[in-house]
Parts: sequence; C-alpha cells; structure tokens
Amino acid sequence: MKQDTRNFILFAVLAAIILFGGNFLSARFFPRAANPPATKMVDGKSQVVNTPTGPAATGAAAVRDLKIVQAESPRVPIRTADLQGSINLKGARIDDLTLTNYKQTIDKNSPPIRLLSPRGTKDAYFAGFGWNGDGVTVPNGDTVFTASGGALTPTTPVTLRWANGKGQVFALTFAIDAKYMFTVRQSVGNAGPAPIALRPYALVSRSGVGTEADTWTNHIGPIGVFDKGATYDITFDNLKGKDATFMGRIWGSNAKAGDNFFDAKGGWLGFGDKYFLAAVIPDPKAQVHAGFHAANGDTFQGDFTLAPRVIAPGKALVSTAKFFAGAKETNTLDRYEDRLGIQHFGKAIDWGWFEIVEKPIFKYLDWLFRMIGNFGVAIILLTVTIRTLIFPVAQRQFASMAAMKAIQPKMKAIQEKYKDDKARAQQEVMALYKAEKVNPLAGCLPTLIQIPIMYSLYKVLLLTIEMRHQPFVGWIHDLSAPDPATILNLFGYLPYHLPSFLAIGVVPVLLGVSMYFQFKLNPAPMDDAQKQVFAIMPWVLMFVMAPFAVGLQVYWITSNLWTVAQQRLLYARHPGLKEPAVTK
Repeated sequence: MKQDTRNFILFAVLAAIILFGGNFLSARFFPRAANPPATKMVDGKSQVVNTPTGPAATGAAAVRDLKIVQAESPRVPIRTADLQGSINLKGARIDDLTLTNYKQTIDKNSPPIRLLSPRGTKDAYFAGFGWNGDGVTVPNGDTVFTASGGALTPTTPVTLRWANGKGQVFALTFAIDAKYMFTVRQSVGNAGPAPIALRPYALVSRSGVGTEADTWTNHIGPIGVFDKGATYDITFDNLKGKDATFMGRIWGSNAKAGDNFFDAKGGWLGFGDKYFLAAVIPDPKAQVHAGFHAANGDTFQGDFTLAPRVIAPGKALVSTAKFFAGAKETNTLDRYEDRLGIQHFGKAIDWGWFEIVEKPIFKYLDWLFRMIGNFGVAIILLTVTIRTLIFPVAQRQFASMAAMKAIQPKMKAIQEKYKDDKARAQQEVMALYKAEKVNPLAGCLPTLIQIPIMYSLYKVLLLTIEMRHQPFVGWIHDLSAPDPATILNLFGYLPYHLPSFLAIGVVPVLLGVSMYFQFKLNPAPMDDAQKQVFAIMPWVLMFVMAPFAVGLQVYWITSNLWTVAQQRLLYARHPGLKEPAVTK
C-alpha cells in the first residue's frame, strides 16, 4: 500500500508539473504559435555609420515617422512580383522593403510584411555596401549617390555612382531576380596619380531582438555559415556580452562574447526570424573576414570584409556580393543553394538533427497542398500516409502490448506469491516471458523508431512558412496560430483575456477526447495509482497543447483517431488478445 501511495504522489506531481509548468518549459524548448490574429513579422531596427576604418554598428537614432524619413532623401523604386520598396541614394542602402505576398495579419485589409526600414525609424533594418581604405576618401552613410536608370526590376538593373573628386569613381550596380535575391556589383575606378588600397564590404544591420523566442528547436537571431557549416550558437545576448541564454546554460553553447568573427571562404550571414531572413552573401570563392557585433541601443550588425586590394592608376577593382531579403520558403532557399552555390543556404531554417527526415516530409506535404488547395486536409492526408506506412511497426508494438496485457494476471500472481523475495519474483517473471514468448522491450522499440518521424513532422508544421495564415475549415483561419475559439470566455464574446494555460479552444478539446479514447484502448497499467494518472493525462495534455498551432493539433487528432481505428482492427483480428489469460 505504501508503494501505491508513493507511486500516486509521484505521478500526481508529474501531472502537476506538466499542467502548470508545461507552458514555461515548452516556451523555452519549443517554438510556439503566436496568439491570434496571426503572427506579425519581427522587424529589426538598426543603423550603421560607414567610416574609413570599416563598417561599424552604432547606437540607435531618434525614432521618427517612416514616411517622413523616406521623404528626406532621393530613392530608386524596387518593383517585383514579391517585393516592393526602394534603395536610399543617401548611403546607397537597401532600407525600404515589403513582402507583397505576406500580410501582417489574416485580415484581408492587413498591410504587407515590412522587412526593411531606414535608419531613424522605429523598425530600422537595412543592408549596406561600401569600401574601406587608408589615405583615400570613400563614400559613407551620408554620401548621396547619383542613379542611372529608373526603377529596379528583374529586367532593369540600376547603377549608383559617386566620385570623390580625387580621381576615384565608386559604383554600385544593383540587380534583382524574380524572388528575393539582390546581386550587387561593387566597382572602383582609379584615375588618380597613385595606387590605392581598398577593402570592399557588405553588411546587414538591425536594432532590437524582437518578440520571438530563441529556442532549442528554432534559432532566432544572428545566423551564418562560416566554412564548417551553419552556426546557431551566436545569440543577441551573446553579442551584448550578457550571460548565455537559458538553453545555452543547459546545453553548453560554445559561443562567447567577443568571439563572433571568423576568417572563412564564402558562406553567408545575417539575421533570421521564424519566417523571414535578411543576409549578405560574398562570392563563394572569396576569402572574407565575417561575423557579428553590437553597439548601444540594442543595435546589431553582421558584416563581411574582403582582403585589401591595390588598385593601380588607370585600373579598376570589381567585386560582387549578394543580398537575400525575404521569406524562408523551403524550396526557394534550396534553389538558391543549388543554382548559386550558396553554401548551406537551406539551413537558414533550423531543421536540426532530423533534417534527412524532415525535408522529405515537407516535400510531400507541400505537394499535397498544391494538389488539394487546403493545408488542413493536406496535414490529415500526410498523417494518414505516415501512419499507414508505419502500420507494420505499430502492429508489432500493439501485439507486444496486447500480449503483455494478457499475461498481467500471471505476473500479478507471481508478485503476490514472492512479494518477500524480489530476486525470485524477477526470475519467475523472466521465465514467464520465455514460456509465453513475450518480449517486454518489443513494445518500446517501435516507439523509438517512430520518434524521429513524429518529431520531424512537428518541426515541419511549426517552422515552415508555407503553413502561415493558411485556413482550414469554419473558424480556423490560420493553422499556424492557436485555436481562437476559446471556450472559457465564450469564444471571445466575453471581454477578458485568458492566461495561455486556460485558453482552451474547441480543437484542443477534440484533441483531449481523441487521446482519451486512445488511452482507453491501451493495456491498462497494473498499478492503480498509475491507472488514475493515465486517466487524467489526456486532459492534462489538452491544456499543455492548447497554445500550440492548430495545424499541429490537427495532426495529433488525426494520428490518435487513426491509432484507435488500427487498434480496433487488430482487436477484431485477434479477439483472444483482448482477454487476459486465466491465472493458474
């Protein structure tokens, strides 16, 4: 009896931790959906002063209205099917960019996502290109260039020029493709009487860390590839010289303050949010000094600098860089990686350990969505496909669990008979396993095989932008957000805000019900205390899962219902497995 009491207390404490601590732990370990209406883009805001000593991040300027700042300097329009904005001729910065195909909310009149904004605005976030040199006058953040040509489009590049009056002419030629990639050709002609030495550079700068959390499963913030692959260790706190983040303390991040620059060949670097990215990309064959740093006012900058080059009189220096500013669409990133040779560019999405499983799952889900046109239905069909493919594994697991259930009365009799001799009881149980041809571990191995698949599907649904703002049925207008039909405030009609662990919608309730029926079909634990805990576990998990994206809940409900159907089928085929064996 004391053992049962102790087990009950242990499981009760565990259930309480899951119920009341689940929101805290999951916020740290797992990316969460934003509260409805759907998530806004986490804009950056920053400023940079380009001096002859190199690109440098400085403190934030006074915040002013976006339209006022845009009108203060001449601009060249940017017009493509996916991007709208302008290039600032003062400083030659790409600092005004919206994503026309992505809105801030699900409202039909919602404005598009603003990715880049000029220095001096609330959401300053921009890219710059220039040169550093000793003994030569170079353009800086206050230099006003002269533009040749009209708007920048996929078919019409634009060139910006500036002469320093000492024989050097600096030019930046901007081109853009049909999606999100800019190509910037930096050239300097030396008509002076003496050679000069210059170092071309490119930077992306922002201020503020945004509202999205950097978690173990999804890195938010500075990201780059430096020779050895993508790094997710550098954080905003790290750049500010603060202590390691919560996850860094647990998992031992290797990043250190002041240790964020690398000498590498090619690669890329920038700032990534959950769904969007701004990154500068040097020539894949160029040797660069690249990394991140910070300044006052929560200003952060990633930049790379090429090795110094001497330009003789009458000669020119030409270098080419690229700049990506757009949505982290999986297929788009992969195409850039393959066609442009951008090393590990697809890792701008933090796929993690199981990328080899996650990518095929995404490709299939994306194909289903394009064929059907409803992302929720695509999730259901994907779940059915996966559960069908692993049915042989699940069948073996079920058979093992059913066999264990059938011999439970015999095991109980052995434990009662030898309750004062634990060693003898263990021997008799092992002999029972052998006689009945039951392997207690057989039910665990199939579960271990399924874990990478299920976790991979979880990451695909949570991290890929393709599900963002996708409707399903009825009131579910955004599968990437929690269920907005919260029951405890009468589906939003009562004017009060619920804490996240009480914001239970209709879909989480359906999830709890599906888990209840699935648990009912599983072999019951022998311990009465465990039986009580497993009886309440579906409702505890209902509260824990409520703040997550509806798309993930749709997957779990479908998986539970499919599992119930499979178990009923197996019980119908093997009715003897449902009845416990007679105890001798």
